[in-house]
Amino acid sequence: MTVTAEKIRSTVRSTRWRDWTVDVEVLTCLPNGPDAGSADAADHATLHEAAVALTRTRMADVAAACDRYRPDSELSVVNRDGCRYPVPVSALFAELLGAALDGAAATGGALDPTLGAALARAGFGPDGDAVPASAPAPRRHTWRDVRLDGGTLTAPASLQFDLGATAKAWAADRCATDIAGHTGLGVLVNLGGDLATAGPCPDGGWQIRVRDADGEPEDLVSLSGRAGLATSSALHRRATVDGVSHCHVLDPATGRPTTGGLRSASVAAPDCLTANVWSTALLAATGRVTPLLAATGLPVRTVDAAGAVHRQGGWPDDGH
Repeated sequence: MTVTAEKIRSTVRSTRWRDWTVDVEVLTCLPNGPDAGSADAADHATLHEAAVALTRTRMADVAAACDRYRPDSELSVVNRDGCRYPVPVSALFAELLGAALDGAAATGGALDPTLGAALARAGFGPDGDAVPASAPAPRRHTWRDVRLDGGTLTAPASLQFDLGATAKAWAADRCATDIAGHTGLGVLVNLGGDLATAGPCPDGGWQIRVRDADGEPEDLVSLSGRAGLATSSALHRRATVDGVSHCHVLDPATGRPTTGGLRSASVAAPDCLTANVWSTALLAATGRVTPLLAATGLPVRTVDAAGAVHRQGGWPDDGH
């Protein structure tokens, strides 16, 4: 997804960098109208830098809590020491895991944060690179076997957690909310296609182009206020093992790369976490897309394996 700034360039500041193996972008705008105050371009520049610094700090905190590829992250320690359950966890880790477990409950397990071991067996490294893979093992335990009681986590020793998708969306929401609250700016935070907005917006809203790739059919979406938009795609971040290309999204029912038939799923919601939960679930759930679509109650855009675009749940038929 890309943010279209043709109509709003003069009122928006943008900073881009790369982190968590994804492109990160923070866009801010000054409030307008009778309550805008006297903030000028210099104020905006200073406040924008504060917004970028806040985002970098928040992302660093989340990475320290749940980066699966950092051996010193809290999640890596939990995954290594799971045989010692119950284990104490930090407030941040508990909030991130709790959000993922809530997503699993909402989607009937189509999103499952206990696929860490299956992802490793499937051959996915930090950048989606191929690594030696082993044969899939039957899943004896799932998210339903996890107990989180305040700061105490209990789970079967064989489970390993992966919070990558929901933690990224959670961070986007938290960054956007904090920036708007601390600076008074309107803000859009884009963490690798997980978008969260808060505060005032440019005239016409934040304009987002949703498409799978250059030259593909695209929709133009406008976000304003507190909102979220997320896309899960089978086209990017793939691993090739033994000559076979695999999608990085796993079907929780099998622990294997999804064969659900969707190329991508985009969901709009009141927050990015909700949008991400459902976009991930739709892409992951082999054979369960139709009932999941009925359960979302949200605007959804899907692209099937043949490249045909389908819009439902309030997503405008004309794509705008």
